[in-house]
Amino acid sequence: MAEHLSQSEADALMAMEKHAEAGATYRFPAKGERLSIPLLAADEKENFHVDINRRSIALYKCTFNGRARGNLILARLDLNGSPHRNPDGEEIDCPHLHLYREGYGDKWAYPLPDGIFSDLANLKTVCQDFLAYFKVVSPPQITSDLLA
Repeated sequence: MAEHLSQSEADALMAMEKHAEAGATYRFPAKGERLSIPLLAADEKENFHVDINRRSIALYKCTFNGRARGNLILARLDLNGSPHRNPDGEEIDCPHLHLYREGYGDKWAYPLPDGIFSDLANLKTVCQDFLAYFKVVSPPQITSDLLA
């Protein structure tokens, strides 16, 4: 089971500047693949990961996770999936952003914030935007095959 965090602890982890290994290069996953990018806080006391999951057969379905302390999801961006029903019954259309909420983990979804994700049709751009949203100030280089 995932570690329980207070909301203030989760917010502090989310706000930490994160860095990829210097010179790290990754290939953006093709349809049916996934990628996990290790990150480190500036003070080197916390480890994080950004996961890119394209294991669905749908070409543009993609999920980006920002994790801390193993499997604790702080932020998850769902693209081109099903609507999400929050614990209070409210339905949120896709794309949407899940954020850690004390007592619920990542079970709450929210509409995408304005001005954060610049081009939802371009997965590489979405990846760059998600890395920035997750406070990755030294991102890795991400190469890609043709992404339509």
